[in-house]
Amino acid sequence: MTYRQAMDYIEELGKLGSVMGLASMENLCEKLGNPQQDLSFIHIAGTNGKGSVLAFLSEILKAAGYRTGRYLSPVIFEYRERMQVNGKNISQKDLCRLMTDMKEICQELIKEGRPQPTAFEVETAMAFQYFKEKNCQIVVLETGMGGLLDATNIIPSPLVTVFTAIGFDHMKVLGGTLKEIAQNKAGIMKPGTLAAALKGEREVMEVLEGKAKELKVPLYTADPAQARGIRRSPGKQVFSYKNYKNITIRLGGVYQIDNAVLALTAAELLKQAGFPIPEKAVYQGFASALWPGRFQVLGKDPCFIADGAHNWQGAVRLRESLQFYFTNRRIIYIIGVLRDKDQDKILQELCPLASQVLTIPTKGERGLSSYELAVKAKEYHDNVSALDSVQEAVELAYLLADKDTVITAFGSLSYLGELIKVVEKCTAPEGRKDIRRDSHGKQREN
Repeated sequence: MTYRQAMDYIEELGKLGSVMGLASMENLCEKLGNPQQDLSFIHIAGTNGKGSVLAFLSEILKAAGYRTGRYLSPVIFEYRERMQVNGKNISQKDLCRLMTDMKEICQELIKEGRPQPTAFEVETAMAFQYFKEKNCQIVVLETGMGGLLDATNIIPSPLVTVFTAIGFDHMKVLGGTLKEIAQNKAGIMKPGTLAAALKGEREVMEVLEGKAKELKVPLYTADPAQARGIRRSPGKQVFSYKNYKNITIRLGGVYQIDNAVLALTAAELLKQAGFPIPEKAVYQGFASALWPGRFQVLGKDPCFIADGAHNWQGAVRLRESLQFYFTNRRIIYIIGVLRDKDQDKILQELCPLASQVLTIPTKGERGLSSYELAVKAKEYHDNVSALDSVQEAVELAYLLADKDTVITAFGSLSYLGELIKVVEKCTAPEGRKDIRRDSHGKQREN
């Protein structure tokens, strides 16, 4: 199987959508010899912040000298980001070899009268096999959706179970109330694990505490309110927490202190679980962690921010960050949102801050056209334009901006990889000249 064939195969499987449950994962992993049984895990569930916590913990473990696997979704730049060892993406050769094996296993299962596994199930089982082959000492594993019936939940009791901020998302699958969503995510807790949770809504904490008590799992709460000495800038933040002083992180967004405090709590639990982590590795890991598309500064004069806010909770945190860093600054939005997200709550939360809203289309079966999104946005803002592409939106945003403007792109992680590349091209000296020449020419023609 070539790389293109592997991508075509996983795209074909993607059309099957998501199927909650562990039956197919059990079938797949059994055919592989249950590689997940030979691995040690940190398992992360939550609505927002999973990727950032994964990035922090992966870098801390890497700095401590552990061979660390990380499994994440969605990706920003390319598919191979899903499976990494010590921050290095799986090679095309390994991916093609493993995907060929997975396709043969799926064909065997179908011949046996069993269901065709979904794309996420195939990817997850393949990741377990890859991490076993690479002799990973520990794997930082992010759930796909929910927890209890998520494909990743086939693993044995993890060393540490981590719960990031839990809010409203995927309600059609996970439940319509905060309690139901929390119960689903709490399903990754297993006997014998240690658990860390970000302090959140009382309703959420009651669910997590109840599940921990039922399973006799020690649950430790990370409280961002106890962080002190906080110094913030869009590209760097410094904070102290408990015995750690002046930890530096390079992720912007006021919400990242929450994620860092949670990651620090989880790192302390790893020590209890038998994975010594020197204090130096904690500082080094936090300082080196990067996570594209999370309040990422892509350019200056004007400032260009890319943020993965794709649900109401993410929109609230993005608004808080914009108001904190850019009080009274003119803001231009570029927004692309998937069809199954609550566009109204996102737009209602963020549109009042903007002077101009530019909408773009999102791709795939869950995609939403820029026109449809613009119609919704006009309910919350008077100055909305629907654009045909990311390229067009970025060029127009630069034309409309002066050096004090803040351009902010958000709504879905699915387009941020393309956006980051477009902005990099546009911010090159020759790129900015082309924007001014070409776009002004078009305006004169109109």
